[in-house]
Amino acid sequence: MPNALLLSPRHPPTYWGHDYALEIVGIRAAFPPLGLLTVAGMFPSRYNLRVVDLNVTSLEDADLEWADLVFTSSMIPQRPSLEQVVERCNRAQVPVIAGGPHPTTFHEEMEGVDYFVLDEVEETFPGFLRDLENGTAQAVYRAPRKPDVTLAPLPRFDLIQLNDYYSMCLQFSRGCPFDCEFCDITKLYGRVSRTKSPRQMVAEFDHLYELGWRGPLFLVDDNFIGNKHEASRLLPAIAEWQRERDHPYSLFTEASVNLVRMDDLMDDMIEAGFDSVFLGIETPNPKALKKMKKPQNIDMRDDNYLFTAVRRIQQKGMQVLGGFILGLDDDDDDAFDAQIEFIQEAGIPMALVGLLTALKGTNLWTRLERENRLLDRPVEIDGTSLNFKPQMDPGALVEGYLRVLETIYDPTLENYFDRCLAMLDHLNPVPHLHKPVKGHILYAGIMRIRRHLTPEQLPPFSRYMAKVAKDYPQFLPLAINLAATGHHCEKFTRQQAVLRGFKEYLKAELASFHESGSDPGSAAGPEDDSRRKALQRAEARRNAIPDEFRFAGDGIREGLAAFELALSSEPRPTAPATAGLPVLGATAPSRRAEAI
Repeated sequence: MPNALLLSPRHPPTYWGHDYALEIVGIRAAFPPLGLLTVAGMFPSRYNLRVVDLNVTSLEDADLEWADLVFTSSMIPQRPSLEQVVERCNRAQVPVIAGGPHPTTFHEEMEGVDYFVLDEVEETFPGFLRDLENGTAQAVYRAPRKPDVTLAPLPRFDLIQLNDYYSMCLQFSRGCPFDCEFCDITKLYGRVSRTKSPRQMVAEFDHLYELGWRGPLFLVDDNFIGNKHEASRLLPAIAEWQRERDHPYSLFTEASVNLVRMDDLMDDMIEAGFDSVFLGIETPNPKALKKMKKPQNIDMRDDNYLFTAVRRIQQKGMQVLGGFILGLDDDDDDAFDAQIEFIQEAGIPMALVGLLTALKGTNLWTRLERENRLLDRPVEIDGTSLNFKPQMDPGALVEGYLRVLETIYDPTLENYFDRCLAMLDHLNPVPHLHKPVKGHILYAGIMRIRRHLTPEQLPPFSRYMAKVAKDYPQFLPLAINLAATGHHCEKFTRQQAVLRGFKEYLKAELASFHESGSDPGSAAGPEDDSRRKALQRAEARRNAIPDEFRFAGDGIREGLAAFELALSSEPRPTAPATAGLPVLGATAPSRRAEAI
C-alpha cells in the first residue's frame, strides 16, 4: 500500500493567524489545512495517509522515510516554507505533488516539484492517481471546468488532532458574483457561486461533532452570500441542527457588504449561530471603490453607507471584522487618517489593513501592465513590498500605512480597547451566541491575559474590563477573547516594526559606510577594519531580534547576506546591494481565508 504524506507548509505570522493570542491558551494554530483534508477524502482506501501540518508540528526525517509520495497544498504566503519542504523532499528523493492557489497561479516559476495538480481537483485527482500508479503521469494537470462542489468528499478531520487548533473550518461555496479589480477569487473559482447541499453540510457538521469538536467553526467561503438562494436554504437546516444540540458551534464567515441589504438572511444567520462576519470594506472613499469595481460597497443615497452597514450588522448581533486597503489610485494624503477614523468610529476591533498588491491574472494586474506600472519583482509576504508603481509617492505610502497600523494597534492598546467598547455598545446580546461562563473561568482568562501584557497596557486593560463588567456583563467572555486578539495584533505590529527596523538599519549603515569614503572594492587596509566592525554591529543587531519574531521568509538572513556582499572587498558582478535590501512591514491579510 502506498504511503502518502499530506504536508501543509507553515504560514508566516499574520494578523489573521492570531499566533500570540493562541499562545496564551496553548493552542498551536488557528485553522487546520482544510484543502489537504478534503483531498485526503479523495484517496482510495489502498493508500496509507499521514498529515503533517507544519503550523503545529515539525517535519521529521522519519516522515520522509515513511512516505512514498508527498502531497502539498499552499497559498502565496506559504511560499518560503513550501520551498524548504520541496528541498527536503528532493534530498530524500521523495516525489512532490503540489496544488492549491499558489501553484495554480505560479507553477511555471516553481522548481523541484514533480507533478502539479492545479485548480479545483474533484474531477482530476482520481485520474492523476491512476496515471501515477500506471507510470504515465503528466507533469501538469488542469481542471477542464469549475467542478460541482457537491462532488467534494467529507474532509478527513480524523487525520489531525482537533485540539491543536482554535477553530475548525468547512466550506459551503466557491466563487463570487462580484469581480473586484484587485481580487483573484473569480479568476480561481469563477463568478458563479457553486454550493454544497444542506444535507451535505449537515453531514460535515455531524462528522466534526462525532469527533468531539465544540467551539468556533469557520465557513471559509470567499462570499457566503454569493448565492443568496442557496444560503437561505442552508441556514434553517443549520439552525435546527444547532438548536437540537444546544448550539455547540459559534460560526463565522466572510461576506460582501451587501449583506446589510438582506435583513431576513441576517436574522437566519443569527439563528444558525453566526456571531462574526468578515467584510471587505477596503476604503471609505467612494471614488476609489468605484474605480476598483466594488459597487456593492457604494450607495449613492447614503454618504455613510459603509459605516451604516457595519452598525446595522452589529445591531443584529454579529461582530464585524474588516479588510482595508491602502495604495489605491485615488488615495491621497488624507487616506490614512480617513482609515483610522472609520475603523475607530465604526468599532471594528479586528481591522486587517494591507497595501494594495497586484496579483497575477487579476484585472488590476492587466490594467497596471497596460499602463506600464508593474514592477519586475515577485509577490512577497513582505507587507511593505510594492510590486507596482503607485500614484502616491511610495515612501509616503509605506510610512502612512505603517502609521495606520501603529495607531489602531498602538503600544498601550488604548485605541484598540476603545474600538471594542464602541462595538459592544451596539452589539445585540443574542442569548445563544453569548452563553454565561462561570466566574472562576472568567477570572482565569483575565489573569492569563494580564501576564502577557506590557506594563503600559495594564491600566487600559483594567479600565476596559471594569467598563465591560459594569455596563456589558453579558459580554465578559467576548471581551476577554477580544483582549487576547488585541494582544496578538499589537505584538505582531511590534514584531514587524523590529524586522523592518533591522533592514532599515542595514541600509543606513551601508550608506554611512560609503559616505565615509570606504571603497568596497579597495585593497586591504583601514577599510577592512571598518567593514569588519560594520558587520559585527549588524550581526549583533540581528542577534538581538527575539527568536519568537523570526520566521521562514522574514528576509533577515537574506538582508544580512546582501549587506555583507555590499561591504565585501571582493569584486562584485551584480548590482550594488544598496538598492536591493528588502524592507518588511506588516504582512497583508489574505483576502480569502484560504483554508482550501
